[in-house]
Amino acid sequence: MRPPTIRDVAERAGVSKSLVSLVLRGSDQVRPEKREAVLTAVDELGYRPNAAARSLSERRTRTVGVLLHDMRNPWFVELLDGLNSRLHDNGLRMLLADGHLNRRLGEDLTRTFTELRVDGLIAVGTLPPSEALRTAAGLIPTVVAGAREPALPQVDVVAGDDQHGARLATEHLIGLGHRRIAHIAGDGVVGALRRRSFETVMREHGLGDLATVERGDLTEEGGYRATVRLLNLPRRPTAVVAFNDMACVGALSAAEELGLRVPRDLSLVGYDNTYVSRLRHLWLTTVDNASHDVGRTAAQCLLDRIADPARPAKVVLTTPTLEVRGTTGPPGGH
Repeated sequence: MRPPTIRDVAERAGVSKSLVSLVLRGSDQVRPEKREAVLTAVDELGYRPNAAARSLSERRTRTVGVLLHDMRNPWFVELLDGLNSRLHDNGLRMLLADGHLNRRLGEDLTRTFTELRVDGLIAVGTLPPSEALRTAAGLIPTVVAGAREPALPQVDVVAGDDQHGARLATEHLIGLGHRRIAHIAGDGVVGALRRRSFETVMREHGLGDLATVERGDLTEEGGYRATVRLLNLPRRPTAVVAFNDMACVGALSAAEELGLRVPRDLSLVGYDNTYVSRLRHLWLTTVDNASHDVGRTAAQCLLDRIADPARPAKVVLTTPTLEVRGTTGPPGGH
């Protein structure tokens, strides 16, 4: 049997094809009884709109390309959930591409999005400089989410307030009595903002000389290696602020491997409040970067830019909070 068509729906509902199209597009110009008749006919016939035909008629694909920095990072889970919920409410679907895979294959999947004629593009996380992304941003509405770069004309940026988040983590440890505090730093603008905030807070409390910064690579292994270096210093820190939760998990592994008890001998603070931080055997104190809100706000910015591509670009920062769990306490357990 052939699949039902829009003509079949119209005949079953006793209306015109154009009115069926209005109902399927969510138009508010249809009387309630007509809308109900159309929706009942759709259900009874099992009608599914032809996405390709609709794209041709509307000159829209109703898809949004989402390019992730690295799909293995659990921080993206809640951001994508917030992103998808707002897009779905507006009849748009996400197409995902992994920036890490881009780099490994030596190609840029951003071009694939432009070839598919997506309605908009969202770059999630700190991506390396890309001429393809710059070109795409000049052709289709684009938003950067969860990062502060790349800075491109007519591109909105939605991220957490990294300076405030790093301040919350550092002041929490100082308030517990810690003085020798280290920071496992990340890369890019976000990494620089968090590091600068950590160092500023330490100086404000007269602890600038006791602040130590060690580079990391945002992974569990990177956090482990950075913490091993820190714990082998002549005067090791009593607390560490990690760039993200994955680095904090690595720091926890290093501390336990070296025979230190967390938090009695070493306090640890992560960043992002991912599901990893909430695992009971880890139970990390961490900064909640409002990832879900970042995703929803980024989606709304994209919807606004699709409606008005020429409007001025803006930077929107969400406010992080601190989640105190089991990896922080006074130095020495006192």
